[in-house]
Amino acid sequence: MKLIRLKITDPTGFRSLQTGFEHVFRSEWTLQDESSDLPQFSEKGFAPFVCAGPNGSGKSNLLEALAAIFYHLECMYLDNLPQTFGYDEETNDTGFRSDIANPDGFEIEYLMPIGSSDFRINAHVLITKKSGESPKVQWLNREQLYKDHNPLSPDEIKLLLPDFVLGYSSGENEVLSLPFFKMRFIQFDEYWSALRDQLPYSGSPETRMAYMDNSYSQAILLCNLLYDEVGARELFEFDMGLGALHEFRIVIKRRIDISLEQANLFGLKHPALAVDEEHNRYTLNLVDLLEADEDSSDRFDPMITRLKRCATCFFVDEETDTLYLDYCVNSATREAFAENFSFEVNKSPIELFQAFQVLLSLNLYTVSNQIKSDLYKSDSLYVNETVPTLASDQRIMRFKNFWFNKEGIQEPVLLKSLSDGEHQLLHSLGLCLLFKDTNSLFLLDEPETHFNPAWRSNFISRLRSCFPEKNKEQASHEMLITTHTPFLISDSERHKVMVFEKDPESNQVTIQHPKYKTLGASINKITIETFGKHETIGGYAQKLLDDFKEEFKKEGVNIDSLLKRIDNRLGDSVEKLLLMKTIMDSLKEQD
Repeated sequence: MKLIRLKITDPTGFRSLQTGFEHVFRSEWTLQDESSDLPQFSEKGFAPFVCAGPNGSGKSNLLEALAAIFYHLECMYLDNLPQTFGYDEETNDTGFRSDIANPDGFEIEYLMPIGSSDFRINAHVLITKKSGESPKVQWLNREQLYKDHNPLSPDEIKLLLPDFVLGYSSGENEVLSLPFFKMRFIQFDEYWSALRDQLPYSGSPETRMAYMDNSYSQAILLCNLLYDEVGARELFEFDMGLGALHEFRIVIKRRIDISLEQANLFGLKHPALAVDEEHNRYTLNLVDLLEADEDSSDRFDPMITRLKRCATCFFVDEETDTLYLDYCVNSATREAFAENFSFEVNKSPIELFQAFQVLLSLNLYTVSNQIKSDLYKSDSLYVNETVPTLASDQRIMRFKNFWFNKEGIQEPVLLKSLSDGEHQLLHSLGLCLLFKDTNSLFLLDEPETHFNPAWRSNFISRLRSCFPEKNKEQASHEMLITTHTPFLISDSERHKVMVFEKDPESNQVTIQHPKYKTLGASINKITIETFGKHETIGGYAQKLLDDFKEEFKKEGVNIDSLLKRIDNRLGDSVEKLLLMKTIMDSLKEQD
């Protein structure tokens, strides 16, 4: 995927992005350069857009707008939507409508690879939505594949959308996470409906949107450590010193208590339902579609059955009907996961991750239909607080005893013991490794806030190494990263650096490319030119320096004593050297 242009036409704008806001990601010249086979363009490979600027300048709002737009499009074309989701004049007059969105007016233009390795083109896609109207999807160069002029079918439109839209934020950016959070409930309801109606379930979410918060940390790392790829191992080993995965446990709670009302919706003779008439208790095997019994395992091979096949051992706590899967990881374990979750076919552990995604979504089972209905309609930043946090023994799926080796430590360590920065690196790099072979949009909001300087300076290089070299047959990725660190800018070409500025009087947000060559530029230059920070020292040190300046201006000051105090009090900096030079020059003038 390659973004070309985004324009906000909603009369009320979107967040801080005013109506009429427009940014061209790629000009026609840039597109020609990126598709060129000439030597000077052959080694460019993957490079993210780096969004920089002061707090409140609109950086994150751009990511939020993209997430909201693709959420709306996703909801229009999903086959499986909850009953409480869609608009109905009588029963749900505030439900989802394709003609009402936020932003309610936009234009987005991008390229999406279409076709097979034999014949592959970049479909030129233009999606426009006018306020109060449904979005219109246009395939501008469709004639390269088809000679007819028929309207696009829903299946064709699905092909023109990104394979996945992936979000990550290191902070509390609830606006970015909101559409992804809603999509988790749609994923849950997709499975719940299949279970209730005894329909086949694919084993992976239909939805394309996934948000990587702390609940996915263990799943992301586990998938990448089980995937025995040299490049992936080296990424984690080089910066974090992570060694081999030692052991882990997966706990799956099969049955939950449900109400009589819920039981009646399933039907009291439903195969997943157990009725205790003596105690008026109704229990549902929530994972019934995800595990095969001995009689059906030869023709039905769902995810829990495959997880059991990969386990070193497993047992069931009959009292709570909880399945415990233990894995002592060795080469045979990795081979079992590779065979059962198609590592070689997908060239990544994405199928395993999607299995974990489904199982983790089942932890939302306690959320009532009313709360879900309210959540689907909500734009509140506090929506997460309406969803209860379950105790560990109430969760359908959880990881435990996640031990792996770490450089410099003799005994294996727990994942929980990693620092915030290490978790951030696992999220961002692990996300890229999982989805590296897909045509996806990555939205990373300040992913490096807890990194040390060395990690920040290498972050773009690490991201580049996650993706394959430039190849016409390989996937096309788009990534936007917001940042406040100059290191990411120093590792990016100027046309990939977007500097945001918000006019204090008109509140208009504008984006400019830096006027200097950013690739290889010094941190000081970037700090001055892009972030407007001319001082190279901290605020408290600057105040001390200013106090020394004022003291120097006073009559009768002992210059030698002042110079000694400045030198003893402050460390080396350009500002200190300039002040001391000014003072010493004044002595020469007096002589």
